Amino acid sequence: MNINFKDQKALVRVDFNVPLDKQYNITDDTRIREALPTIQHILAQGGSAILMSHLGRPLEKLNADGTINKEKFTLNHLVKHLKKKLKTKVHFADDCIGKSAVKKAAALKPGEVLLLENTRFYVEEEKGDEAFAKKLAALGTVYVNDAFGTAHRAHASTTVVAHFFDKDHKCFGMLMDREIANATRAMKNPAKPVTCVTGGSKVSDKIMLLEKFLDYADNILIGGAMAYTFFLAKKGAVGNSLVEPEKIKTALEFLKKAKAAGVKVVLPKDSVCGDKFAADAQVQITNSNQIPNNWMGLDIGPAAARQFAGIIRKSQTIIWNGPMGVFEMPAFAEGTKIVAKACAAATKKGAFTMVGGGDSVAAVNQLKLAKKVSFVSTGGGAMLEFLEGKELPGIKAIAE
Repeated sequence: MNINFKDQKALVRVDFNVPLDKQYNITDDTRIREALPTIQHILAQGGSAILMSHLGRPLEKLNADGTINKEKFTLNHLVKHLKKKLKTKVHFADDCIGKSAVKKAAALKPGEVLLLENTRFYVEEEKGDEAFAKKLAALGTVYVNDAFGTAHRAHASTTVVAHFFDKDHKCFGMLMDREIANATRAMKNPAKPVTCVTGGSKVSDKIMLLEKFLDYADNILIGGAMAYTFFLAKKGAVGNSLVEPEKIKTALEFLKKAKAAGVKVVLPKDSVCGDKFAADAQVQITNSNQIPNNWMGLDIGPAAARQFAGIIRKSQTIIWNGPMGVFEMPAFAEGTKIVAKACAAATKKGAFTMVGGGDSVAAVNQLKLAKKVSFVSTGGGAMLEFLEGKELPGIKAIAE
């Protein structure tokens, strides 16, 4: 952060899109905790912080009369928690661009924080509307983007607002810096051998990532439902497993490219199968290419988990994106857990391990292993696109 924040009003885009229970209590404050160092740095230098964020998708879940459900999606739910964490005065504006926001931003004193109302209460936010972004920009004297999780979207508060600040009055926050530095470290000149672990449901969601992995990986381990499209492509029996028949050609082409690049692609030898997609399903373990009719693969099997873990523990760089099975169902969570523990074990031996993607992050958090891997990314879609080699609008706007 190359700005002296003394007497500055820093307009900070944070990602406070945190999960809330039915009583609007925060159930996981990871995103808030990750933003604290940036906010505290601004305050410590004698500046004030004006925080803007979205929460959920309020315009997609309107009340029956077509109005916004402000009670459900208001950022006011976070004020009490934020005060506790920052130990300073946190004001709240019930709008992000109206009179309330303008008045409270103008009155903000050094060392104080103002949290603006949900930016997604305005359709202009996701449209990247310039006039809306200009009103946001007018609230601060400098702009800080610390919301890596939304950096892949050209929204008003994440990208367009930066255009109203010159290069000396805008910068990345500490979290953004860490996200970019760690992802770049994993991709550029990583310590060998490099193992990339990917899971999730669809080949179509991850094929660009898989192809990018060919540039620097030694091993690519494929779990999750996407593995069964590869087995189908290789003429295996996959029962009722989730597959994309239209991606068979894509899968075969990828395997051919991997072979030509000298990259070892490892598919799970066996699978934990269920007779239905449900937590109370009957369970059996079968070879992944011999799944009986009316059964579906819902997790990598014990032999596959052991093999994956062995490869991970022998690696010096590990990138993990996506679960190995239906992690939220206990009967199909073991593969993901074993991969998470192997990543922690590799880290202890000196490997660099980066975990990204909602379910893989949930796994390391649930197992209390987040501090036992090198880096846990806060950006699911953003990290995926960054690893795919795409230029993220939120990053580009700061660099311009």
